[in-house]
Amino acid sequence: MTPKQKQNKHIPVLLDEVIDILSPKKGDLYLDLTAGYGGHASEILKLTNAQMTLVDRDENAITHLREVFKSQKVNIIHSDFLSASKMLAAQNKSFDLILADLGLSSPHIDNGERGFSIQKDGPLDMRMDNTQELTAELVVNSYSADDLTRILREYGEEPKAKRIASLIVANRPFSSTTQLAKVVASAWPGYSRVHPATRTFQAIRIEVNDELNLLKRSLPIWLSLLKPGGRLAIISFHSLEDTLVKRFFLENGGDKYDAVLEILTKRPLTASTSELVFNPRARSARLRVVRKRK
Repeated sequence: MTPKQKQNKHIPVLLDEVIDILSPKKGDLYLDLTAGYGGHASEILKLTNAQMTLVDRDENAITHLREVFKSQKVNIIHSDFLSASKMLAAQNKSFDLILADLGLSSPHIDNGERGFSIQKDGPLDMRMDNTQELTAELVVNSYSADDLTRILREYGEEPKAKRIASLIVANRPFSSTTQLAKVVASAWPGYSRVHPATRTFQAIRIEVNDELNLLKRSLPIWLSLLKPGGRLAIISFHSLEDTLVKRFFLENGGDKYDAVLEILTKRPLTASTSELVFNPRARSARLRVVRKRK
């Protein structure tokens, strides 16, 4: 990775691995379903001058993309990836390369006002699309103890889901991230290398943004958008996402006689030691890639 990339506020995760396995070529049609701040897209454009369609649900990211690519013929779509995928499919679009990086961007985490960070005080927001109504504050302050327990178990894989849900209900209302993090941490006394509220914040974020449902419904559409011989790459950051992706790839790929997909990553690719030195947030990234059979 170049010194310039290291200095950027947002460093695209697994950039070298994505470029290597997607093998972009001049004239390729490229679809980035979570374009964020354009890290992957910028590199692919520089290498291939590909025709690009970039999607993101975050207004700040869209503003940045329009500035970065203002001199290029790039199609930029402000939408969640499911809605954008449906629209592109209805238009009979198809692509040689499709990428979905399912993680949060650094600006999401570093800006306390977005409400994603455990470490930085901010409002309980957590919306990737700040025009939607459902926020983390609404989830925390209005969901029943049973519903909170369910999302903490399903989306956070939290062993103390019931205890934490009870603590949340008993200490409502909440208005800030640090207030919530402190109460959740009280369920896990003692030292922990990872903040004890991490799983809870993940679960609430997934609920607010409907992340797993969007991914599950989008995967078949992404397959239909892929040209024969085209590659689909998906970067996930927790086991729930990765399991959905792995299962879909196996159901449609492998050694079956009617398999539509060739699985290019028998095991997910992960960040190199050198990348982790200056991008520690890449430690949980998992990259899986398939190619559509001709």
